[in-house]
Amino acid sequence: MRYAQGGGLTDAERAARERIRLQAVVRFEGGEKNREIAALLRVSERSVERWRRQWRERGQDGVQSKGSPGRPRLSDAQIDRLERELERGPLAHGWEDQRWTLARVRTLIGWMFHVSYTVEGTWRLLKRHGWSWQQPARRAIERDDAAVELWRKEVWLQVKAPRPLGEPGWSSRTKPGRR
Repeated sequence: MRYAQGGGLTDAERAARERIRLQAVVRFEGGEKNREIAALLRVSERSVERWRRQWRERGQDGVQSKGSPGRPRLSDAQIDRLERELERGPLAHGWEDQRWTLARVRTLIGWMFHVSYTVEGTWRLLKRHGWSWQQPARRAIERDDAAVELWRKEVWLQVKAPRPLGEPGWSSRTKPGRR
């Protein structure tokens, strides 16, 4: 069975699939054939073969759900340690200013725990534990808007290349006058 676009299963879907596998185990114990089980449970024979092999090798534990394969999780002790390090500030970790951006927190987690989070995953981790992140300002405080506007009106017009006012384009690879 293929998963929907965008990833794995929800907890409810995972539980439903586990129930199907457990129904197959009951039928394995009853001696039914793979083809009959597949038709009854409306799954492929290959899936039933795989479940039977897992059941033979590890018993009922072999067909039970292994849980969400989702993002790596930090333990409570690691989260406490991360919080202490975040409280020390970015300067203590080698950054030149005092902003904790998502990318910096992500990098810190990688350095400390050798766990890789995405930037979005880092945001979710912070949000889940009641923390926030600091987004850098887009413009410098020292910015002089009047000087920028003057530069755009005078200097940029001189620097910017003029648009060619030439002839209309030609779709052929050869020039019109050549043969």
